[in-house]
Amino acid sequence: MAPTLGLSRRAWMRLVGASAAVAAPLARGRFSAAAQDTSAGAHAAMAHDAHAMGPVGRVTSDAINPTRFLRTWNFADLPPDQRSEYYRETPRPDGSLLREYRLVAVDREIEIAPGVYFPAWTFNGQVPGPTLRATEGDRVRVTFINEGTHPHTIHFHGWHPPEMDGSLPQHQVMPGAQFVYEFDAEPFGLHLYHCHAAPLKRHIHKGLYGVFIVDPRGGRPQADELVMVMNAFDTNFDADNEVYAVNTIAHHYTHEPIVVHVGALVRIYVVNVTEFDLVNSLHLHGMFFSVNRTGTNMTGSETTDTVMLCQGERAILETRFRYPGLFMFHAHQSEFAELGWMGLFEAVGVRRDT
Repeated sequence: MAPTLGLSRRAWMRLVGASAAVAAPLARGRFSAAAQDTSAGAHAAMAHDAHAMGPVGRVTSDAINPTRFLRTWNFADLPPDQRSEYYRETPRPDGSLLREYRLVAVDREIEIAPGVYFPAWTFNGQVPGPTLRATEGDRVRVTFINEGTHPHTIHFHGWHPPEMDGSLPQHQVMPGAQFVYEFDAEPFGLHLYHCHAAPLKRHIHKGLYGVFIVDPRGGRPQADELVMVMNAFDTNFDADNEVYAVNTIAHHYTHEPIVVHVGALVRIYVVNVTEFDLVNSLHLHGMFFSVNRTGTNMTGSETTDTVMLCQGERAILETRFRYPGLFMFHAHQSEFAELGWMGLFEAVGVRRDT
């Protein structure tokens, strides 16, 4: 009897999601296969190739919106009355602000690829958690409420007293309990927060992480700012990821390209929280960008088109798009790209305010 061919979930995801960035423009009629190669052989190959299919369907849930997440911090996407439940700011005598946040750990199933659901542990029902943003010297006060089914904590990268670290057994917040984290926002830079309860790899890969931006006093030059979190999901709990993404939903930005403006300064806050893989990366086609690792300086230290980050590493990337059109970006680990970590920028006419 002939051997049976068995495909793992990872193999199926690779087959279904391969080269979605090519499939999305095809679906929109941006270009045709014939424009690439008019030979009969090429037509025949495309008709039977997974490259012509891309991912099947779209994510139907609106619980996670990667497009909205890109440019949202401090709950700015909520109506004022709802926002005040999760974020408040109060001026202090020295000109700084007291910034108060409410973060809630909640167990929630989320759709991370068409028809693929993941039993996540979340901050405020989303993965990544809400982006928090302050200015150096502000006072940060985070009321953390654990409505999940496991002990959790919040560990903030940056300077803070040891009792605010959220890393030791005595720091665990039990289900139904709460804790208030309070510290000064410093140093300026691009940071993150995440659960630090054991086993740490489980609490991170299940979704308990978010971005924490501390702006320098006086700010940075005006730019179109984007938050991009590189993450992945082990859907069958074998300590190997089956789905990769930026901002959670596989191939989202191939269907909804990130719109930027030709000539405008674009600043990208990139954070890697991918579990089970030693490194992740971002490569931008047709472009170069400056890299400011951790964002603790005002200028970049290198100019490149690919940046590699281990888990917890982050960088501020800055660039200006010279030409209009579609620019692909993806992990430069091809497997990650084929399993969801791929997208497009769409550069449009010059913005007049820059």
